[in-house]
Amino acid sequence: MKMEQTKEQTKEQTKEQSKEQKKGQNKGQKKGQTKTPKKEQVKAVLKLLDEHYGTEVKCFLSHENAWQLLVATILSAQCTDARVNIITAKLFDKYPTVAALAGADLEELEQDIHSAGFYHNKAKNIIACCRELLIRFDGEVPRSLTDLISLPGVGRKTANVIRGNIFNDASIVVDTHVKRVSKKLGLTTEEDPVKIEMDLMKVLPKDHWIRYNIQIINLGREICKAPVPRCGSCFLQSLCQDY
Repeated sequence: MKMEQTKEQTKEQTKEQSKEQKKGQNKGQKKGQTKTPKKEQVKAVLKLLDEHYGTEVKCFLSHENAWQLLVATILSAQCTDARVNIITAKLFDKYPTVAALAGADLEELEQDIHSAGFYHNKAKNIIACCRELLIRFDGEVPRSLTDLISLPGVGRKTANVIRGNIFNDASIVVDTHVKRVSKKLGLTTEEDPVKIEMDLMKVLPKDHWIRYNIQIINLGREICKAPVPRCGSCFLQSLCQDY
């Protein structure tokens, strides 16, 4: 009887140890680096994205030149692209040059962009940014990431929009759609946008970086919506970690 009890205790101890090991592994994976997805997974995702959305790179923000896209991207924070395009249609007529925006009255500009939300900070940053462009870069938008993020109101996301759409430099823009969908596809487990960007740069072929952004934004708006995605209509459901 004692021997049977000992065997049962040993089994239970083994089970508990196994559970603890799994917990430890899961914790380690969450806290450590993202587990690299298989190449087949990445290849399958990109193939289906190309089939459904094509390979054309198209920016959702209306613009005619680099400084207009820079201003539009600053406005797009916590605002839809459609709303930004409505605002900039009038804004760029009223302020046709970098110098015109640099000399804008703050309160007047706030009213011009009021519907974009966070209008005070955005107006302040747009004026300061345009002044910096005039003083430091002869009115031209710089190309390098370092120079771009040194401008008021410009972070990595905005800088990468400019690099990819204006200079065609391979870059990854981590917006809310790219963050959410990339996690579902197992391409990252991170929460921080910079870490997500680094993960995606490791697993995606460089020639797909720019169009991956566009494709995933389309997917996030049309199918993989937050908070209720249309999983039954998704062409990536067989590759989704959440499905």
